[in-house]
Amino acid sequence: MVTSKSYKLSFIILIIVLIVLFFVNVSLGSVSIPFNTVFKSLIGSTDNYIIQNYRLPKAITAILVGSGLGISGLLMQTLFRNPLAGPFVLGITSGASLGVALIIMGSSVLGGFFTTLLISKWSLVIAASLGSFLVLLTVLIVSSRVRDTMAILIIGLMFGSITAAVVSVLSYFSSAEDLQQYIFWGFGSLGDLQWNELKIFALIYSLGLLFSIASIKALNTLLLGENYAKSLGLNIKQSRLIIIIATSLLAGTITAFAGPIAFIGLAIPHLTRQVFNTSNHKILLPAVFLFGAIIMLICDSIAQLPNTDYTLPINAITSLIGAPVVVWLLVRKKKMVF
Repeated sequence: MVTSKSYKLSFIILIIVLIVLFFVNVSLGSVSIPFNTVFKSLIGSTDNYIIQNYRLPKAITAILVGSGLGISGLLMQTLFRNPLAGPFVLGITSGASLGVALIIMGSSVLGGFFTTLLISKWSLVIAASLGSFLVLLTVLIVSSRVRDTMAILIIGLMFGSITAAVVSVLSYFSSAEDLQQYIFWGFGSLGDLQWNELKIFALIYSLGLLFSIASIKALNTLLLGENYAKSLGLNIKQSRLIIIIATSLLAGTITAFAGPIAFIGLAIPHLTRQVFNTSNHKILLPAVFLFGAIIMLICDSIAQLPNTDYTLPINAITSLIGAPVVVWLLVRKKKMVF
């Protein structure tokens, strides 16, 4: 049995690791920047354009993306009592992908003028947000009429299949240039946000985080099973609604601003459970936040290929590095805490 003192020590270590990795991430890139220059730039004693306008927003984006996907994955795994559930099982990412596909590949049907008019950074963000919102709205309507939680999971997967089919049809008829642009968006990116975009991202992220914190008690109760949770006085429909909204705000916003990032939402909750050996969400939620941010900073630092002009797709790095680690942890433990 792990004591609360051990938890405090673990959290302190994770916070220190997160701070160190944050400085490492900001200092690495095509041009290496010393730690003291990074620190002076952060406290405002020196003005460094690269740090303040590119690397700092990217590092903050990595923290928001990693922690947000980890938390939304934890919410879905607990709600559906399914270790394979991730933040995208409700079809939210599929909806965002369909919105982006309609803008990039569907606009080619309207001609070159409309293509130039429609395709921009904000148009892609808005299209992805609208796609996520429409899927969320549909899932919420269904969840209000369906008693079985697993039915919502199946419906979400079906929505994902439908949107994937539409994207496939669009891909078939689109030009090579449009298809390439859509594929590049699907790689995910942490370095495309400016401060004004990051502020909007952080605002919606914070709202999703508040909903997640508000659902901690319900999540712990749902671990006992829905029938037992009802006997304890838990409003299943209301709790389910809050959890779905929290996941949608986090995962949908992340997909809209950074693209579909693989692995993190599925694996980080399992990694955290293996390390902390608990199912208490008062411990798991902040731990997942820290682990998600740390892993994403590590993946982004590797993806930058320090001292080179190349940057690898962040999706490839998260899967190549994270998946073997989780497999090793599960094989080593031989039993999942859930």
